[in-house]
Amino acid sequence: MSRKVRVGIDVGGTFTDAVVLDNETFEILEQMKIPTTHHEEEGVARGIVDILQAVLEKCGAAPEDVAFIAHGTTQATNALLEGDVAPVGVVGMGTGMDGLSARGESNPGRIELAPGKLLETRHTYLDSKGLTDERVNAAVEEVLGQGAEVVVASEAYGVDDPAAELKVIEAANRRGVFATGGHEISQLYGLKTRTRTAVVNASLIPKMMETANMTEKSVKDANIASQLMIMRCDGGVMSIEEVRKRPILTMLSGLAAGVAGALMYEKISDGIFFEVGGTSVDISVIKNGKVMIQNAQVGGHRTYLQSLDVRTLGIAGGSMIRVQGRQIVDVGPRSAHIAGLAYECFADPAALEGAAVSFVSPRPGDPQEYVIAGMPDGTSYSYTLAGAANLLGYVPEGDYAYAGRESAAKAWEALGAYLGVSMEEAARRVLDLAIAKTMKTVNEMIADYELDRSFITLVGGGGSGSVLVPAMAEKENLKWKIANNAPYISTIGVALAMVKEQIERTVINPTEADIKRIRGDILDKIVRSGANEDTVEISIEIDAQKNVLRAIATGSTELRSKDLSQAELSEAEMLGIAAASVDAVPEQTRLNAQTGRWRLFVAEEVRKSFFGLLKKRRMSVSVLDREGVVRFKQGNAQYGLFRKKERDGRFAEFLDDSTIYSDANATIPKVFLFYREKMLDLTGMQTKEQLMSIIDLETERLESEEEWIAVAYH
Repeated sequence: MSRKVRVGIDVGGTFTDAVVLDNETFEILEQMKIPTTHHEEEGVARGIVDILQAVLEKCGAAPEDVAFIAHGTTQATNALLEGDVAPVGVVGMGTGMDGLSARGESNPGRIELAPGKLLETRHTYLDSKGLTDERVNAAVEEVLGQGAEVVVASEAYGVDDPAAELKVIEAANRRGVFATGGHEISQLYGLKTRTRTAVVNASLIPKMMETANMTEKSVKDANIASQLMIMRCDGGVMSIEEVRKRPILTMLSGLAAGVAGALMYEKISDGIFFEVGGTSVDISVIKNGKVMIQNAQVGGHRTYLQSLDVRTLGIAGGSMIRVQGRQIVDVGPRSAHIAGLAYECFADPAALEGAAVSFVSPRPGDPQEYVIAGMPDGTSYSYTLAGAANLLGYVPEGDYAYAGRESAAKAWEALGAYLGVSMEEAARRVLDLAIAKTMKTVNEMIADYELDRSFITLVGGGGSGSVLVPAMAEKENLKWKIANNAPYISTIGVALAMVKEQIERTVINPTEADIKRIRGDILDKIVRSGANEDTVEISIEIDAQKNVLRAIATGSTELRSKDLSQAELSEAEMLGIAAASVDAVPEQTRLNAQTGRWRLFVAEEVRKSFFGLLKKRRMSVSVLDREGVVRFKQGNAQYGLFRKKERDGRFAEFLDDSTIYSDANATIPKVFLFYREKMLDLTGMQTKEQLMSIIDLETERLESEEEWIAVAYH
């Protein structure tokens, strides 16, 4: 019997990558790169079907063996950056006093997508009281007559009752025009932001529909029965049918894919992930095994699009070096790729004989301070960050960025002589500058997400991960690793991604009924997006400051384990992993509780200071699943093992003991529950009543004698 496989395809600006993984073990069976087919009649879809056929044939897999297929695309992001979008007609609506503000708030005017790139909108307004078909048809005709190619219906409080928006959508659809409503994009109040998000989404629909239809046809023509999934900007995937409705969710999905790959493939609990290319590095945070999400901005304006918090810097393998007055002053943002130059470290050593320092201006207007190695025959090579890292031995043999030391040394000897220092000192100065610039952003993210520096791991991905991460970890005294198959980590992320959906609603002091309603709605939504209901996990968050009730659901497209290995580890092996995860030693670590797939370990360490006169005790908790993946770790946390029937007794007392009381209010702790196969994140709860309500919903199938592990912290 042939084995089932998962296929991930990542469509980038230069290359289209594909990987084939074993569906059970996640072993990489084949990987491949081809140039992206921008100029074919079928567009990027041509490259997708070409690489799909080639990679399956190469690994001997038949179309019927494909259990999961997904692709990530930069098309939505590129369309916005390039202004390749359709003009949008907005039909704004409201009634009474709300109508006075709705007229202006539903009219976004010109939206700047990128410098010099504008999204044109047309606008008309309807009083939605006593709405008739004639008035709706006339409004749609008006914006189409002004040149709109897509229609957005946006009504004040349309999230409460979308009937008026639906009438406008139906009227546009009868004319064969794409249309969407603000309520379909977000269920949050805030007409101005909701309209802007819906308009950006609508502007992408014609282009994305064309590609979606071609790609879907390509997969069907390849006789693959598995439903085609598309990467979302929050690290999940959704069905192609959902892409047709909400193409904006694919924006930034190329960035999301790498982190999804690191999470699943590298078993990361807390870390900073670096996808390092030739020109830039994308930096993102993983905390408690989850990627960090924020509201995306378009043209400097906030939207209701939830996307990965990725921060991009012009530091990478090909970053060029700037010199002023015989001093190295900067690394990047220009790269050897932009200057059209080859890297010095990858040149033939013989070609670098007689190298002499020279300077170029990579782009018009750039200072002529970027240093290059000029040859007697007129050829030249760029000094790069990759050259510095190879010269100093940070890039291991066999790594994608490995070039050895010989070529780099020939080039950097000339640069060192020019600067009056050794070549190693010059290379060290370059690395230190790159590390300082990168760590400024890393430290901001550590502060933003309240990460414990002693727990985090720096994870390098992309082709140049080893150029930056090992040296940075050494200088900052942090743990690090380079992801397996780092150059393909984004594509692996696509192949391993889970179906994901999110609903946000404006609710003040959510009741148990509100929580049950949003939980039921998110379950329906994720199943429509392609998830098998039995695999779905749901977390509820309550943002009391913004009055937002949020439900996040993840699930798999088929009934299967999401873990990378089915092999259960011994207690000794787990103890070693748990100790290492919190920077402790096994002798100080013990197994404290276990239930279902979960094991809770506690590490206690006594540190002496002031010549041994003072002792400071540090206690850390880590929770591992049966495969040895650290799914949670936290310092100074409270913990316990409870039977379900103790919900109102010992467990309630545990919560009360962990609650901080003041004259103003009671602040409940952040709580995680672990039972059977499930990890329940309750950190979004604001009150004990809300927390208990969610626990009752999630554990209703547990028998009274079944146990859960609880961890609480502030």
